[in-house]
Amino acid sequence: MENKTQQYDIVIIGSGLGGLACGVILAKEGYKVCVLEKNKQIGGMLQTFVRDRVIFDTGVHYVGGLNEGQNLHQIFKYMGIMDKLKIRKMDEDFFDGMIFKDDPTIYKYAQGYDKFIQGLVSYFPEEEEAIKKYCEVIKEVCSKFPLYNLKVGTYEADPKIYETDTQTFLETLTTNKRLLAVLAGTNLLYAGEAYKTPLFVHALIINHYIESSWKFVDGGSQIARHLAHEIIVRGGKVIKHVKITKLKEEDKKITYAEAENGDRYYADYFISNVHPLKTVEMTESGMIKNVYRSRLKSLENTTSVFYVNVVMKKNTFKYLNSNIYYFAQEDAWCADKYTDESWPQGYALFFVPSSRSEEFSEGVTIMSYMRMDEVEKWKDTFNIVGYEEDRGEEYAEFKRLKSEKLMDAVEKQFPGFKENIKSYSSASPLSARDYMGTDDGSLYGFAKDYREPMKTMVSSRTKIPNLLLTGQNINMHGVLGVTISAVVTSSQILGMEYLVNKINNA
Repeated sequence: MENKTQQYDIVIIGSGLGGLACGVILAKEGYKVCVLEKNKQIGGMLQTFVRDRVIFDTGVHYVGGLNEGQNLHQIFKYMGIMDKLKIRKMDEDFFDGMIFKDDPTIYKYAQGYDKFIQGLVSYFPEEEEAIKKYCEVIKEVCSKFPLYNLKVGTYEADPKIYETDTQTFLETLTTNKRLLAVLAGTNLLYAGEAYKTPLFVHALIINHYIESSWKFVDGGSQIARHLAHEIIVRGGKVIKHVKITKLKEEDKKITYAEAENGDRYYADYFISNVHPLKTVEMTESGMIKNVYRSRLKSLENTTSVFYVNVVMKKNTFKYLNSNIYYFAQEDAWCADKYTDESWPQGYALFFVPSSRSEEFSEGVTIMSYMRMDEVEKWKDTFNIVGYEEDRGEEYAEFKRLKSEKLMDAVEKQFPGFKENIKSYSSASPLSARDYMGTDDGSLYGFAKDYREPMKTMVSSRTKIPNLLLTGQNINMHGVLGVTISAVVTSSQILGMEYLVNKINNA
């Protein structure tokens, strides 16, 4: 069969949120866009799957910044999808709750800074000053990032922001161990590490959830669906089952992307939404220097994860319009410090919002850290749609034992949970690797380190002028971080001032 060649203005490799968001922005500006996806479902971390008629998210369990006038709301409005999303605002007095072993209190985070402060002061009346100071600094740090506030400007290189780690900053506020743990409690959202994760990472993430917190009703894949629709109605294409293996450079620019089957996609610009390391591995060019390749190889990825997705018996388990973070120790940074016997040291519990019921939960997702080395012996097996491979009985037993441990841990905090389970499925770091395209199933891409803040900053530009990068390794991860990374990437073609004005005037 003859191989096909196709011509576009912009070819985007990977249909994660970063790739689709770039596609919409550029299609809106009149470019002929083609997004290529190797899997049968678009969306990367936005993918969903169904078990017993319950829709589960793979990656997006809640999102912040969607109130009118807030950053993500404004960008989604510009993209034309804000009014199409099925969303539910989380409990304003209790969107996140921290639970510690042997302590009956649920420490609740409330939405809006005034309520957030009031809520925490009710548990720690003598720490009011520390809690207020914490909020002031979080807001101040966020003000230093122009694009986060939809303004044009360069990052203010304030060393205190980049060169302070989150835990050290918290310890300047108080010596109250429980308050320290409560303030660090959502570190699972960024795979935080004590005395390593920069303060700015903590601040940018926690701030947009305090501003407002939302869940996607019937799954986050709706974002991908609506973005793809916006691309297609503007004459663009979103093509699945296309695995790009080669980016060919000629005369100092990429001329085409070649798929596994030999088809070639020509364009003026190429945007890669796959991991930067994978991107350079498929780029045939001396313009990408070995020193850059080595630097990417040397960067440490964040840890991986084990999920149990549980379908509950009908109308048995109350829906909580909140998330729960549990810690087996006094220390909220403990979840990645486990042995085989002591796992899990912590978990996050997400209640699945469904349009069928607001009173009862149809499903819950339990998520805990897991290192890739635990599934090392099955690393040569792959299980992606189209190439499904049975990893064997021993692997199934490994997952069953881990699932039981995680569900037992939840039962201790929520008595009656287990007797109301109808069915469950689980996913290990291998699933994360196979579906997200990182070698080690990394949850949030490159790990940030306050000691070398610039080392982990990967530019959206490469040495090849028409090859750009986007996604969670550029800038920040999460729905907001990745959407902003798409603005950064697209601005390399459109101009930052022009694009930010367009977004603000939407």
